[in-house]
Amino acid sequence: MITAENSPRPTFRRIGLVGKKDQPNLDPVLQRLRAVFEANEVEVAFQDILQPGDPPGPDVERALDNGVDLLITLGGDGTLLWGARLVASRDIPVLGINLGHMGFLTSVTQESIEEALDSLFRGDFVMDCRSTIEAALVGEGGETRARYLALNDFVIHKRGMARVTRLELLVGEGDQQEEVGGLSGDGVVLSTPTGSTAYSLSAGGPIVAPGMGCIIVTPICPHTLAVRPLVISAEETVTVIPLDRAGALVLTVDGQQKALLSVGESVVIGQSPTQVRLVRIPGQTFFSTLRQKLNWAIEPDGGP
Repeated sequence: MITAENSPRPTFRRIGLVGKKDQPNLDPVLQRLRAVFEANEVEVAFQDILQPGDPPGPDVERALDNGVDLLITLGGDGTLLWGARLVASRDIPVLGINLGHMGFLTSVTQESIEEALDSLFRGDFVMDCRSTIEAALVGEGGETRARYLALNDFVIHKRGMARVTRLELLVGEGDQQEEVGGLSGDGVVLSTPTGSTAYSLSAGGPIVAPGMGCIIVTPICPHTLAVRPLVISAEETVTVIPLDRAGALVLTVDGQQKALLSVGESVVIGQSPTQVRLVRIPGQTFFSTLRQKLNWAIEPDGGP
């Protein structure tokens, strides 16, 4: 869920930067950032812009371990997602400067960098705590091989050529576990409310306000009209069981990490206790972002 913190405003004196080397206008943006940091006597933990990847570079890890008050990501939502997973366990807030296209999660535009950072250093900002979900790859004997964390979503799909996959979905645990039913299609997206405007939306899922405590289950191109997106409580656990024994299924994390499922493995997904803190500049809200990015509820003539 999303919450606004009521604790005293944190002071950002040591800032880390991550981004993509091939972003357009990167050098001018870096120059502007350096000027703002110097004017506010802010230390930059690492200025080299590093290509996001897993695992992160040693410079990033070393800087984070030495203490960073804020992580600024330069790029689009993908860069912010990578940065958010990087600092989630360290409880470091994230501010995204949008150098990409859509920018649903990044809160600062290139045009407003100086104004936004001025608000930030004055303590005029909002801290949103976003929920995350975790996935466990569980074998037939109940052993867990790996765990993953996502701010947006997990996608279970076939690798290689586009082929139909058959999945079984269950909700709950132990004696309370209940079968939802089988699904034939291109796969399934399991997302947080934050991720409801990402792949889940493209697959026909609902837009869910970030304050909702839920997990969204959205089939990808289902082969029957009876299968529809499902919204369940965040307190529930979703188990996805591949019904095709041939394997070749992939778990994708926030559109970035990938894990190949072994034959007989299931994916168990539930809400994680880890939260990601996103820094918001005043004036930017979930619904204003919908209006700006998706032309939400705006008629072609510009009327209400």
